Amino acid sequence: MSNPSTLAGAVVGADPINRLDRAEPRGARPRRTLSRRNIFLYGTLIVVALYYLLPLYVMVVTSLKGMPEIRMGNIFAPPVEITFQPWVKAWAEACTGLNCDGLSRGFWNSVRITVPSVIISIAIASVNGYALANWKFKGADTFFAILIFGAFIPYQVMLYPLVIILREMGLYGTIWGLVLVHSIFGMPILTLLFRNYFTSVPEELFKAARVDGAGFWAIYFKIMLGVKEYNVNMAATILTGLVPLAIYFVSGKLFVRGIAAGAVKG
Repeated sequence: MSNPSTLAGAVVGADPINRLDRAEPRGARPRRTLSRRNIFLYGTLIVVALYYLLPLYVMVVTSLKGMPEIRMGNIFAPPVEITFQPWVKAWAEACTGLNCDGLSRGFWNSVRITVPSVIISIAIASVNGYALANWKFKGADTFFAILIFGAFIPYQVMLYPLVIILREMGLYGTIWGLVLVHSIFGMPILTLLFRNYFTSVPEELFKAARVDGAGFWAIYFKIMLGVKEYNVNMAATILTGLVPLAIYFVSGKLFVRGIAAGAVKG
């Protein structure tokens, strides 16, 4: 029979290992995917999303049905026979106001107004933000405050003065008159955005360009509007790494052999 003291010593000696085996894991407990909280959260989100998507679904399926099928009254049922005739009629034949040439006229007018006004607003606002951020002049802060204040004036207050101004300029009732109005209205907020962006550009770049003799427009086009060409950067990185890679592949065995030889003692 074994000595009780020997057994006790064996148990005591094995105790640290057993305690490590029985140690409880630390840290945050993993959350169950199908917990009650997650089911309630995601279930609520799905119901809300379906609620807001339901009108869109009704619009799409109704636009693809013919009138006899619509008169049946089941608005949630998918179309039995899909037809695109309502889309064609809405584009080219539907009556809007005094015209019955569909939505094509208004659509292309919107394109003619939106595209030039966006381009003009961005071009002028970017120069304004660049000047206010990097080329401080007397009264710059006051000018910027007035410009931002103009973004919060209700448009309805300016309608009648705008009509008079456009009439005197000969642009009333024309597309270019609307382009001018949209460009002016978009100027304040775009100037704010561009000014905040240009102030985040490192000032050292601006000062270095000034030291090199660059002027207002040179700094604007060559530094402030420099686009990151990721493809060029990647190609430059590969070209830079070709030399050390070639040396490594050619003399790799010698490199490993030198490390192994230096590690041997005696």
